[in-house]
Amino acid sequence: MEEDYILEAKGLVKEFRGFVAVNGVDLKVRRGSIHALIGPNGAGKTTVFNLLTKFLPVTRGQILYQGRDITHYSPARVAQIGIVRSFQISSVFPHLTALENVRLGLQAKAGGSFAFWRSGALLHRFDEAALALLEQVGLREYAKVMAVELPYGRKRALEIATTLAADPELMLLDEPTQGMGTEDVEAITALLKRMAQGRTVLMVEHNLGVVAHLADRITVLQRGTVLAEGTYAEVSSNPEVIAAYLGVAHA
Repeated sequence: MEEDYILEAKGLVKEFRGFVAVNGVDLKVRRGSIHALIGPNGAGKTTVFNLLTKFLPVTRGQILYQGRDITHYSPARVAQIGIVRSFQISSVFPHLTALENVRLGLQAKAGGSFAFWRSGALLHRFDEAALALLEQVGLREYAKVMAVELPYGRKRALEIATTLAADPELMLLDEPTQGMGTEDVEAITALLKRMAQGRTVLMVEHNLGVVAHLADRITVLQRGTVLAEGTYAEVSSNPEVIAAYLGVAHA
């Protein structure tokens, strides 16, 4: 049914001076699911993400969120209505503590993200909620540690906590396990599984082991178009998908 889909893209096209990076992409993300967007390097995954979150304007096509046309919304407006994105490169503030980073996310949700001059009492009213989020992602003991001092995997966990601080209905995760070793990948995968409960997640991910473990549905892109869509079992046995990934590292 139509109302089961929280996000829809219809015929998305993105052109850069005559080069078509995304060409007629249709996408439907079911509410409460984990939906993965995969494909070889240069397939257009991050461009689609940028279109959905309005960091790039759409050349043609339409984006619907909960049935509302958001095609021409600003990035800030998209975030306000419940779509929150984490970035491929960790976007936490390196010289703030883990607690302060999450507190900023909570302040942003409350409408005062950069009110650094406000009294300590007002800022510290977010501490309990921030500590609870750090507990959820396994970082409570690192609350007073500067983000720059955290190991890479824990820094990504902190980014997930700051994303959760915005209380999103739809989380968009861009390569959440990028650059991680096996142990960190396993930890972040388990964390994402827990955090996705009761939420909708759309993720770009290069590690198909992670996708196999997490995703309810997968859309495969190649050269800016949809190559295949289905469950992991369906897309991983698709001859066209196998051919597209042939020789691609970590695919």
